Formats: sequence, structure tokens, C-alpha cells
Amino acid sequence: MKKFDVEITETLQRTVSVEAASQEEAERMVTESWNNDDYVLDSKDFIDVDFKTVGEHELSENKEKLDVLLVQPGAYPQKISIGTDLKDLQDAVGGTITATYPFTDPVAIVCNDEGKLLGLPMNRALRDEHGQTYDVVAGNFLVVGLGEEDFASLSPELAQKYEQFFHQPETFVKLGSHLVILPTPDEAVQPAEEKSHIKPPAEHDR
Repeated sequence: MKKFDVEITETLQRTVSVEAASQEEAERMVTESWNNDDYVLDSKDFIDVDFKTVGEHELSENKEKLDVLLVQPGAYPQKISIGTDLKDLQDAVGGTITATYPFTDPVAIVCNDEGKLLGLPMNRALRDEHGQTYDVVAGNFLVVGLGEEDFASLSPELAQKYEQFFHQPETFVKLGSHLVILPTPDEAVQPAEEKSHIKPPAEHDR
């Protein structure tokens, strides 16, 4: 499979009439008027189009993947490989994405931007340095690494660190105006593989 860059050239043409002493003066007058946007050619002036291939690129058979953590409500974190396209990230969290950067490590949390508005199940609490909850992530989220300009794979060390950080699922109980957050007992935790529609990478892909 290859990728081709095809150049599209459209030709627009319009004839205008001006009074002038010579051909050179007429062309100069029309040029000045065109530069001043007095003549703006549009689709009514279209007369021709040409297509020309200007580049050719080999496409890699192996689509680039990111090694990240998928964290789901009621499940232990799961190491997965995921595509780098926006749609891959959106599929993982079930909608439009947003990223937050609550840690000093080069990692981000990618979650559903409308998770709470959509009533997605509460997943994990985010806590400050004093252990106080300041936010709760609703729905699936990813823990991804950060490259120079975009998301990146988690290093093995960071994958292990944040698997442990988010390891225990949490149960959220509303008592009046207060939200009580409790660790979910191990016997009540559903295996992540049963919840996820994203398959973990096969051993030979890792």
C-alpha cells in the first residue's frame, strides 16, 4: 500500500473591459484593481482543472501503537497497545477526549470529556498531595506517556508505577451531600478483560 500526494490545479478566468490609452495601461489598471480585490474570481469563473501526482510514499504495514494503561470502573488496570489516531483514543474512552496532567511524571490521563454529563460510572478519585479528593474520573480512562509533542508509550517503570497507583478499583457511595469513596473488595472486582472491548496485545506483539 502506498500514499500519493496529488496536486489539484483549478483555472479561473474572467474578461473585464476598461478604457485606456494603450494595452499596457489597460493591463496595469486591471492588475491594480485585482490587487485591490476589485475583481475576485469565484466558481462562476471556473474553466478547467488539472490533477498531477507530486509525491509518492510507502506506507508501513505496521501501524504505530502506544503501550498504555486502560483503567475501567470496577476493574484492575490493564496494559494495552492502542493506535495513535484520535479515533482510537475516542473509542477507548467512549467519546470525545480530554487530557489532564495531575502528576509530575511525564504522563497524562486521557478520559471522556463528557463522562460526568453522560452519567458514566465513577471510576477513580484524583487526590492532592495531602490525600484529599479534588476530582473523580467518570468512565474509562487511559494513562499515557508524554513525548516531546504528543502522547507516547509508557515506559515499563511508569506503567508499573501507575498500575499500582490505580490498582484497586473504588466504590463511590453518596451519603447526603457527601461522597464516600471505598476500596472495592477483591472478590467484587471484575476482570478487566471481560469489561474491555479493547483487546490486550498478544505476547508476540509486546
